[in-house]
Amino acid sequence: MDGANRGSSSPNGENRTDASRPNASQMDERAHSRALEMDLIREAQAGSRVAFDVLVRQYEHQVLRLALHLTGSEHDAEDIYQEAFLKAYRYIGNFRFECSFYTWIYRIVTNLCLDQLRRRKTRREDHAVVVDRTGDEIDLLASVSDDRSFSNPARELDRKVLGERIQAALGKLTPRERMVFELKHYQGLRLRTIGEMLNTTEETAKNTLFRATKKLRTQLAELR
Repeated sequence: MDGANRGSSSPNGENRTDASRPNASQMDERAHSRALEMDLIREAQAGSRVAFDVLVRQYEHQVLRLALHLTGSEHDAEDIYQEAFLKAYRYIGNFRFECSFYTWIYRIVTNLCLDQLRRRKTRREDHAVVVDRTGDEIDLLASVSDDRSFSNPARELDRKVLGERIQAALGKLTPRERMVFELKHYQGLRLRTIGEMLNTTEETAKNTLFRATKKLRTQLAELR
């Protein structure tokens, strides 16, 4: 009986499930994939365009989705996509293997998006709709209750007003606050990764997220 329960709890008494841990096969697969990626980077650093093209194909869709989400413009996203990989190709020799290529290319993209956001005040026409990391659209107003029985035009008017308030609230964030907020909540990235992308610390990213969240809560408090 004791043998059946062995390993089911941690030293502090909390239950753990092995299902949440990667098994040996998954860990081996990840290590193998990382090793292959490192080999591709070394080949690209040695001048192989073929190796670099393989890296591009691995991340091109993720890069384009991220740029589209953060800028809200297909035109800007395509420009940033092109510029990001051009920069990556130009500076691949500076890659020091201290992070994954994923983190490195995302850092380039986020910095390009930050520069773009600083050049304009309004990021998108409809802030009520965002794009998640799978490329699907999420309606921020879909969860707002509407128990009234009158017609859709009234609902659309409410949506327009609420959308304008959300737009105004997001517009009050600094470009860096908005970037951290969106990378965390819409891209699902960890604060440590966000810090690496923005060339800052995890603690700084955490404080930036706190400020952004506090500002949004203050601005949107009346919508509850």
